[in-house]
Amino acid sequence: MTARTPVPSPVPSPALDSLHGLVLGDAFGDQWLAVSPDEAPGRYLARELRPGPWEWTDDSAMAQVLVRHLVVHGEVRQSALAGEFAAAYAADPDRGYGPSMHRVLRAIGEGGDWRAVTTGLFGGQGSHGNGAAMRVAPLGAWFAADLDLVVEQAHRSAVVTHAHPEAAAGAVAVALAAALAARGRTAPAPGRAGFLQQVAELLPDSDVRSGLRIAARMPAGTSVRHAAAVLGSGYRLSAPDTVPFALWAAAGHLDDLPQALWTTLGSWGDTDTTCAIAAGVVAARTGAAGVPDQWLTACEPVPDPAGR
Repeated sequence: MTARTPVPSPVPSPALDSLHGLVLGDAFGDQWLAVSPDEAPGRYLARELRPGPWEWTDDSAMAQVLVRHLVVHGEVRQSALAGEFAAAYAADPDRGYGPSMHRVLRAIGEGGDWRAVTTGLFGGQGSHGNGAAMRVAPLGAWFAADLDLVVEQAHRSAVVTHAHPEAAAGAVAVALAAALAARGRTAPAPGRAGFLQQVAELLPDSDVRSGLRIAARMPAGTSVRHAAAVLGSGYRLSAPDTVPFALWAAAGHLDDLPQALWTTLGSWGDTDTTCAIAAGVVAARTGAAGVPDQWLTACEPVPDPAGR
């Protein structure tokens, strides 16, 4: 079989919007991790922005790699993507990568086969962390015209670093949410329950799907604290503990990116990741509309994924 020659692809507008939203959410949420628990609630209620610059973390670093990969290949080619993740990590390892990703990306960078490396974690189960979900929203927006392709490509992107089925389900859920948000850019926003149920129906049987179904049944007016207590806040760093809440927050504010971020922040969990997920989904629909200039100026810039 003759290998295909990569043909650079233009970044679809919803995917680029999703990437920029993801980075903004990541940087916004990360700044609050340094605020003491005694001070954070008062500052949150006052909507007191953290001083800039807002630097982004590994969530954004890996999302940028994924989008650049799609620019070059137009699809997920797993061995190449694994090498690109490892190279980006080696060039800038201090972006807040988790302990398991330090091990995975170092091993791949040293020549290890990604399949053996990722399936070897946690007694052969693979990681069920939220890292595959945190980076994937732009991919969902990229392939939004074909939801079957969204599912396939999101799964392929996930297992490069996270072999556990729950991690893959989390990534697929976020990608589907971003795809649905992108597909609805010119239509009225759907209700929270219907949006979450539509995502859940397209997922395999998993804790992530169960969490989304619970989220879809939450009554209107459910508080952020209650939703986080029931669904999780990312505190356990797993996909089932992160994705249902982040998508619940996004689904309630599909036309308002700043409000989606303030809502997501109120979970007080893994706020850089939950905010990255929620913002990546909402921005696939809204772009930067409604985001104050002060936020955009404070956020660390994103390199052009097309390399221009």
